[in-house]
Amino acid sequence: MKAPSETAPAIETSSFKERTKRLAHLALDPVTSVLHRLHVGPDVMTVSGLLLSITAAVSFLAGHFRHGAVLVAASGLCDVLDGELARRSGRRSRFGAFLDSTLDRLSDGLVLAGIAGFYVVHLYELVLDPPAAAAEITRGLDPRVWAVVALTAMLALVGSFMVSYTRARAEGLGLECKVGWFERPERTVLLIVAASFGVGRWMSLALMLLAGLSLVTAAQRVVHIWKQTRGAGLDS
Repeated sequence: MKAPSETAPAIETSSFKERTKRLAHLALDPVTSVLHRLHVGPDVMTVSGLLLSITAAVSFLAGHFRHGAVLVAASGLCDVLDGELARRSGRRSRFGAFLDSTLDRLSDGLVLAGIAGFYVVHLYELVLDPPAAAAEITRGLDPRVWAVVALTAMLALVGSFMVSYTRARAEGLGLECKVGWFERPERTVLLIVAASFGVGRWMSLALMLLAGLSLVTAAQRVVHIWKQTRGAGLDS
């Protein structure tokens, strides 16, 4: 049996997440009721979330980070509402769950690719405009920083996919894998907050946190599955 000091933080984190989730669902209940009366299906909200994410990715690519933040928030709202509508209408299906998870991954990838693309495009523009590059260097901003941030965004994309993949693969093997405290809602909130400050150091910091914490969460899940299988003597 684990000591209380080992299990308490995980229990407290899970309880906080559950309370936050319940409050969010309660706050959105009037919106869900209206959409249900209008016969808006959960799949419609799922696809709407993807379209908003595509628009957000284009906004990030163009350097409109604050607009991108609003669009990501709207996409996240659709992601919550599709589940609420499925429960309200009793139209939950395996295909709906599959579609939701698949488009969520696509949305995450497009948004982070849009952010990475902005930094790559800016670096390319500096290559074509040496005076602008020199001006940035005099301000203490090395052009290589743009390349590093772009790579960090791609690493964040890999980390976010690994968080989702480890759970999906475990559940495909019939194993429970809901551990880890940096999941999609936390990643989305972090991006929204950072992007709301526009292009700058906050986004760079957010991408580093997103990459690092996502990979840590994926590692948590690997360890969790190891404990369920080989650690428990279930695998030879």
